[in-house]
Amino acid sequence: MRLSFLLVFVLLISILAGCSSHGADMPELGQVHGKVTLDGQPLSGVDLLFEPETGRTSRATTKEDGSYSAQYLIDEAGVKVGPSVVRLEWGIDASGPKIPAKYGSKSELKLDVQPGDNVFDIEMKSK
Repeated sequence: MRLSFLLVFVLLISILAGCSSHGADMPELGQVHGKVTLDGQPLSGVDLLFEPETGRTSRATTKEDGSYSAQYLIDEAGVKVGPSVVRLEWGIDASGPKIPAKYGSKSELKLDVQPGDNVFDIEMKSK
């Protein structure tokens, strides 16, 4: 009886030790945050898409003060380390002034994400 209990306990510990919340293919991430303004005014409700050359897109939505923090997964903050194109667009439930194409659909914004903390403020100009 005691041996059976010990074997079950060891098996349970082994299974739990092998489980992780993320797969082995999780890339290295850098933490990306900043503020978005248009003509000096903060924008609230703007979605930011961080699109690496390969792999998953990270997302963020600006708060009332224009600040944001990028998420790789629902429970994992960050953006894949390396170059990303950054696109801005209004979220489903948000609207506001037109986002110039060079920041949106034809984005010229590029960010080379480094390991650790990355501050990426976006100061858009409408003209």
